[in-house]
Amino acid sequence: MRRGVIMDEPKTGFHFDFEWRIALFTAILVPLMISLGFWQLHRAEEKGAMAAAFDAREQQLPAPLASLWEQSEESLAYAPVRLHGRFLPDAYFLLDNQMREGQVGYEVLGVMQLQSGDSVLVNRGWVAGTADRQTLPLVPAVEGPVEITGHLYVAPGTPFLLAEQQLEGGWPKRIQAVEMDKLIPLVTALQAGKVFPYPVRINADERGALLTDWQIVNMSPAKHSAYAVQWFAMAAVLFVYYLIRSFNRGQAVKGSGKTGD
Repeated sequence: MRRGVIMDEPKTGFHFDFEWRIALFTAILVPLMISLGFWQLHRAEEKGAMAAAFDAREQQLPAPLASLWEQSEESLAYAPVRLHGRFLPDAYFLLDNQMREGQVGYEVLGVMQLQSGDSVLVNRGWVAGTADRQTLPLVPAVEGPVEITGHLYVAPGTPFLLAEQQLEGGWPKRIQAVEMDKLIPLVTALQAGKVFPYPVRINADERGALLTDWQIVNMSPAKHSAYAVQWFAMAAVLFVYYLIRSFNRGQAVKGSGKTGD
């Protein structure tokens, strides 16, 4: 005679079986992915506003720098300017780790003393670095008085540094980031008068310009939006997987509830 033990028949229909490890994993990652998606959308809006501001400012006539000293930071971003003065010989900063087409180089920020006696940092553009990182590149000098145009550059945020940068003695000076609060005292020590608080990026066709393929934004708004979609999609996939995994686990447990011999 065959004997067996019949357990309670499993209930039909949807049955959710809670498993705390999967739930914890999902509860942490899904909100994180969603927040990253919204952050990317926010960055897309910021980059779009920056590009729009630059396009609008390009339609304006260059203003003399002397008329902009008291302007707000927002009104100065990308404002076109006209400068009259001369570059101080050998007095320039080399902004390190600037890539162009896979090659490492520097952006050259020269000290320009204006006719008024004040001064401003002018980013002349990019030069290639040397194979020997201990040797600084030769930068073509700009002789005599010049008149140039460009636009003011207001950095969108504080530069990220792994450690506080230590500025070298002598000129030129290699720097890791444009921290104006640290650079201005060095320029002031050159007896170059009052220093404008923001650098000027020179226009490509001006005397003294190097490689000036200025990027208004380092990533387009469309790319930020695409990354946002990816984060939202991954959050949705993970949540759906959590539901399916929990449902399948419940079915497997119920299927093992009937035994016999």
